[in-house]
Amino acid sequence: MSARRERLLTPRFVLVVGAGLAYFMALGMLIPVTPLYVKRELGGGSLAVGVTVGALFVGAVLLRPYAGRVGDRFGRRLLIIGGAATVAASTACYGLVRAVPFLVAARIVTGIGEAAFFVGAATMITDLAPAERRGEAVSYWSVAVYGGLAFGPALGETVLGDHHYLLAWLVSASLASLAAGLGLATTEAERSETGRPEPERSEIGRQPAVSRPRLLHRRALAPGAVLFLGLVGLAGFTTFLRLYAGDLGLGGSDGIFLLYGGLILVVRIVGAALPDRLGPRRAGSFALGAGATGLAVMAVWGNVTGLVVGTAVFAVGMSLLYPALLLLALTGVPDGERASVVGTFSSFFDLSQGLGSLVLGGVASVAGYRGAFAAGAVCSVVGFVLLRGGIDPRARAVPRGPVVYEPAVHESVAPEVAEPGL
Repeated sequence: MSARRERLLTPRFVLVVGAGLAYFMALGMLIPVTPLYVKRELGGGSLAVGVTVGALFVGAVLLRPYAGRVGDRFGRRLLIIGGAATVAASTACYGLVRAVPFLVAARIVTGIGEAAFFVGAATMITDLAPAERRGEAVSYWSVAVYGGLAFGPALGETVLGDHHYLLAWLVSASLASLAAGLGLATTEAERSETGRPEPERSEIGRQPAVSRPRLLHRRALAPGAVLFLGLVGLAGFTTFLRLYAGDLGLGGSDGIFLLYGGLILVVRIVGAALPDRLGPRRAGSFALGAGATGLAVMAVWGNVTGLVVGTAVFAVGMSLLYPALLLLALTGVPDGERASVVGTFSSFFDLSQGLGSLVLGGVASVAGYRGAFAAGAVCSVVGFVLLRGGIDPRARAVPRGPVVYEPAVHESVAPEVAEPGL
């Protein structure tokens, strides 16, 4: 008989999720406001919109791997507080710039803060979760991510009104400051809770032999590549939705963002254990297929109905993609290297949004917004083929059902996958 499942929703766990909700509300506010600001106030075209939106993720890519090393060495709490504070300060400065290059520079700084916060909070979430419930923990954590995506854009458009851009920047900065304040109240998981072993002593016996955290963790590369392809379409969706909705005669994009984020919240909450039960390969394949289908519907069915239906299907796919592939990336990884894995893996998210916004911005300037959606669908199909084709052998090795992932003892030893719990 298996032991009773350990508790997941502890006060410390909920506090980190709360900080994440405030933080992603701050970022969510920027999603509809930034493209409008570039196009209407700064006079930029589709390419300028793509570059400005993607600049945030360029900054995140620059820091994300280093953030993993800092998190493994100095703790997750430092990243949470420092990252949220950086986002707050840089966002407050958006209203001081009046040219695209300066806004791009400010967005890069925001991205640096975004990388620090995300790695710190996401890793602390896995630290505080029982090993056999980490996929479920990531799903609950993503409630904060998509809660921000659901309600942040609506709040952004409400605060913006006709042209209150400065007020929108300041409200966003205030939410990021709230996340930093909540971060001050977080506490690191105890060494015994995370399973991290005590540092081994050298033969001399006085100095601990501490292994140096990795800058890029190889276990995250294949899952990260699939994530990159699956999320390119998300870059086009978030970058051009507000502008596309205007072309279709909608007064704003807040309703579509609420549909998108709300459906993801439902799937993530009701189906929180699906990545653990289905396994990374099955869950990831379903996510990529649904994502490609939703984008294709938006590209082919060029009216409000097509946008609504396509968004609904796309949301279902995106609800499972990140948890499934993060679970794959963490399979067989020692607990002391988890922040490095999360840092490397989430760098592919930033690459997808940064390069995706730039590339799809170019596509949109030639083939329109629907052409950008179609290009995103093609990328998702390529990701599906790679995952099913075995780009990461661990995807085939992980069985269905609740799984306990045992960390490899040494880097040179292939990870062992435990049998499903009874």
